[in-house]
Amino acid sequence: MDKDNLEQLFVQLKGTYDTEEPAAGHRDRFMAKLEAAPKKRPNKRIKIVWWKPLSIAAALLLLFSLAFTLKNLTPTMEQQVSQISPEIANTQYYFASLIEEQVKSLQNERSPETDKIISDTMIQLRTLENDYKKMEQDLINGGNSKLILRAIIGNFHTRIELVNEVLKQIEEVKTLKEYKNENNIT
Repeated sequence: MDKDNLEQLFVQLKGTYDTEEPAAGHRDRFMAKLEAAPKKRPNKRIKIVWWKPLSIAAALLLLFSLAFTLKNLTPTMEQQVSQISPEIANTQYYFASLIEEQVKSLQNERSPETDKIISDTMIQLRTLENDYKKMEQDLINGGNSKLILRAIIGNFHTRIELVNEVLKQIEEVKTLKEYKNENNIT
């Protein structure tokens, strides 16, 4: 505001000023009311500290990342076995693929007449697979490696012979069924 405008404002407001003193004891009454009023704490803004939750989240993320990395660094059972004996890894791959093919052909032969034989065979194959895993663990734990390797190869041979024997039995069941059907027709 300009100085002239300010002076004009004071000239216009002259005589309207409140120049009287407050009544006697005003200060004492005001202080008594102030003391009688319930005391309120000053309204402080609650500071939300974001760095604490973020640091906890970052620490958890770091731990999970580290655990995931360490999990991937831990070699699998097959990798450990192949480190001990590379020959057994090749043998395992060969026999496993051969057994898998035979089991597929065995499953393709499933019929009401052969269902019981195939189910029993699958249970025996699972038992042999569990035995194989125990032998792998023994090999990793440092057992007599030559003896365990022979037992592993024997386990594969047993599984192959089992599936071949069951396939022969299924062929016999089919042949017997065809023979019965031929005799019943004539």
